[in-house]
Amino acid sequence: VFALRLEVTGTTPRIWRRLLVRETMWLSRLHDTIQILFDWFDYQTHVFSLDDLRFGNPLKREDLVIEDDRDVTLSDLDLGQRHGLVYHYDFGESWQVDILVEKTLPMEKGLRYPTCIAGERMGPPEDCGGLEAFHDMLACIKEPETDLGREWIEWLGPDYHPEVCDLVKINQALRKLGK
Repeated sequence: VFALRLEVTGTTPRIWRRLLVRETMWLSRLHDTIQILFDWFDYQTHVFSLDDLRFGNPLKREDLVIEDDRDVTLSDLDLGQRHGLVYHYDFGESWQVDILVEKTLPMEKGLRYPTCIAGERMGPPEDCGGLEAFHDMLACIKEPETDLGREWIEWLGPDYHPEVCDLVKINQALRKLGK
């Protein structure tokens, strides 16, 4: 089992998750898991980067090769011997998640994998405009009496609470992913 720390690059305050996964997990399943961890909806393109390797939806051009992430497990990448990898999501908004291998653990009997054991803050909303717009949005919703504050709050809906990382909700969704 790998203990992974996933952090959305450039967010202040930091948005991160600690995740336990089997080393046999498919990279495509890690993509699905990341979508759940940060409450994204898989509307956009993604790619994993590891050194000069790229994995995601397969693509072969002269200048770029992206291998199929459905054909690769975490153990295939020798992650136990590497520092980690990078997940890029939504190339227009350029979300980047740094994935670090914190440690390797024995499997725990009765524990379902993947499981999220820690984290801080809700993920940035999909299609909010990228990192700079996300930080502007956070400032605006602190002033709900302003026009921009009201617009953002209406767009986000009543369930968006940026300071909350709901591990129960995340793990319920991860359990459904396994079915």
